[in-house]
Amino acid sequence: MQCRIYLDVNFAPESLVDIGFEQTRYLRQVMRLQAGDTIVVFNGRGGEYLAELMRLSKDGGQCQLVEFIDVHRELPCRVHIIQAANRSEKIETVLQKATEMGASSFQIVNSERATLNLPSNKRDKRLQRWQKIIVEAAEQSERTAMPEVVWHDKVSQTSHHGQCFVLHPRDASMWQDIRSDLLQQKDITLAVGPEGGWTNQELDYFQSQGFQPLCFGARVMRTETAAPALLAAIQAVL
Repeated sequence: MQCRIYLDVNFAPESLVDIGFEQTRYLRQVMRLQAGDTIVVFNGRGGEYLAELMRLSKDGGQCQLVEFIDVHRELPCRVHIIQAANRSEKIETVLQKATEMGASSFQIVNSERATLNLPSNKRDKRLQRWQKIIVEAAEQSERTAMPEVVWHDKVSQTSHHGQCFVLHPRDASMWQDIRSDLLQQKDITLAVGPEGGWTNQELDYFQSQGFQPLCFGARVMRTETAAPALLAAIQAVL
């Protein structure tokens, strides 16, 4: 397998593209690459490029785009994750695994039973870390699109697309009853609660926005398990 990295720039055939310091250090010190070697680069806007490394130094690197590869590895329907805030390591697990499984976007929301306190002065740094985890997962899993993550202070600030489900057993449909409906969808939104679940007020809000309560099975999953498990099931159906 060739080394594959994400570059957040517009690509043009045969153009020279700068490589940031951290990625250059990874290519040099971890992958032991040097000028003349080839890598794969992508920008999350469709397809990827075979590129030749032109320069790798302590202050950064540069590659030249050689050949465009018109490949698409995304799910046929976009799956958006609303994840209630939990301890940071749990959120990181969700971001990593759900990115690998094909999630299109993430909204982390400070629900009433949230176990993560993220004050505004620490938010940008945390979001940068979360986005880096997504980038690394997208590079490893050979995604051709790049999910983004945002933070919301309240459930009412979240957005939703397509067919929407809130994970909760109250008056819920069973997975086997709705899975055939997914074949017709272009977007699906999944709202996954915190440890302890969504409150009645939050459930009422989601249902007022058209979310359908969904029960995935007879067992109760941990909050960090639900999104990757559902994505795997959706991928199998699609």
